[in-house]
Amino acid sequence: MLKQSKSDILSDLVLEVFRLNGRLIAAGDALVAGIDLTSARWQVIGAVALAKDARPVAHIAHAMGLTRQSVQRIVDELAIAGFVSFQPNPHHKRAKLVALTPKGTAAAGAAMRLQKPWADALAAVADRSALETTLQTLAHLRAHLEETAPSGETP
Repeated sequence: MLKQSKSDILSDLVLEVFRLNGRLIAAGDALVAGIDLTSARWQVIGAVALAKDARPVAHIAHAMGLTRQSVQRIVDELAIAGFVSFQPNPHHKRAKLVALTPKGTAAAGAAMRLQKPWADALAAVADRSALETTLQTLAHLRAHLEETAPSGETP
């Protein structure tokens, strides 16, 4: 049996990350369905909550590693649903700042309360050092991709 090359192993890892991402999205959708969220909405609300202060969509998208356009679409949905509001941006006339409303803050808190026991149960099936190594490896690969992306390219 031939030994796999590092690039073959990386390709298998990427495919597994894609499959895992699909499962995580489905699990996240199920987890937060009762609080009028989807995984995508939860991800954006979480990014806004972590930012601590209002940010333009482009900054939120950059922090999430997503395109501005995809985050803008979700932010617009969240605004219609009353989870976020737009505030004037003193640095840019058109790029409004996105802030959580009280409803958005409550939803972010509720999502995190639901996520904690789910994460505890999922983490129980993995070895701690394997999780730490996986986290370091994925973070290293992401950082390398960010450093080598063509200038001006938005993830």
